[in-house]
Amino acid sequence: MKENKKELLRKCTVAPENTIAEAVKTLDRSGLGILLVCDQHRRLLGVITDGDIRRSILRSIPFSDQCIDIANKDFTAAQESISPTDALRIMDNSKKFYVNHLPLLDSRGRVVNLLLRRGLVGDVKLPLQAFIMAGGLGKRLRPLTDDMPKPMLQVGKKPILEHIVDQIRNAGIENIRISTNYLRKKITGYFGNGEKFGVNIEYVNEDQPMGTAGSIGLVDPPTDPLLVINGDILTGVNFRAMFDFHIEHKADMTVGIRKYEFQVPYGVIECNGHSICGLREKPQHQFFINAGIYLIQPSMYAHIPTDRHYDMTDLVRNLLGQGKTVISFPIIEYWVDIGMPEDFKKANNEYREVFHTK
Repeated sequence: MKENKKELLRKCTVAPENTIAEAVKTLDRSGLGILLVCDQHRRLLGVITDGDIRRSILRSIPFSDQCIDIANKDFTAAQESISPTDALRIMDNSKKFYVNHLPLLDSRGRVVNLLLRRGLVGDVKLPLQAFIMAGGLGKRLRPLTDDMPKPMLQVGKKPILEHIVDQIRNAGIENIRISTNYLRKKITGYFGNGEKFGVNIEYVNEDQPMGTAGSIGLVDPPTDPLLVINGDILTGVNFRAMFDFHIEHKADMTVGIRKYEFQVPYGVIECNGHSICGLREKPQHQFFINAGIYLIQPSMYAHIPTDRHYDMTDLVRNLLGQGKTVISFPIIEYWVDIGMPEDFKKANNEYREVFHTK
């Protein structure tokens, strides 16, 4: 049933004094990819997109700050009388940023409706091809991987790899390549050509380990941007939002990153020679780590060798050295890299609650 305007606006409207943390929860619940920051009279003060949230993380803005602080006040909007054709033209011709939403305002600047690109043109398939790296040996998970490749270990009654395939399909991506090596028949026998899973699957068989990027060089260059994901990751990351972010920033390569925090369990002494100049009690440190999810423009394919071991980190360094645009995409959704037994246990313990399954 088509959602009415009032309900649609209720789901995506926040007050300027709401915290960024509250805004993130509202954005996640709505699934619309945008928040409208309105005053008590429904006047539109700014908009917050998925990309604005992720940029605030890169700028280290506390989630306790008010959401109006990160809102885009130079937003694109239109009058309520606009036709669908003209609305789509405004979205397509915006020079400010990639526009998927168009708020409609009355003569007083109050929000009366929100047009979504997908509502005007239907659910659009993502112009991406996907490549899943599933050729690893899984040594750190032995004995679980003695007779089963790591991506085929079950989380929530399904193999990790099936979760990834489902997620890719649900994002509107139809064509998937999977690189295999260790116990490859366990993977190819389960997924076949992908028809049962609603996708087209081809396999890239590594005769020897090729690294996290080397197997990409074994196939012909894609015509569309390439989504690459490690086959041992369980995540709720929004691939469509990642693609929008990639396009908006005109990136040659986008690297998914995750904030990692740890606390030193001791008091830390700061010294200048033999003199103590300070002390910090159990300080906490934050880093951004590589999350194992990437978007690569087809033109960057030429930088991947075809005949040797090559990692994604090698590709990043190579592109940076050549002045290419390599950007980071902060992952705020659930994410776990299942590399160790404790990670596998954590994923199974958290799966039902995180992904709302029975």
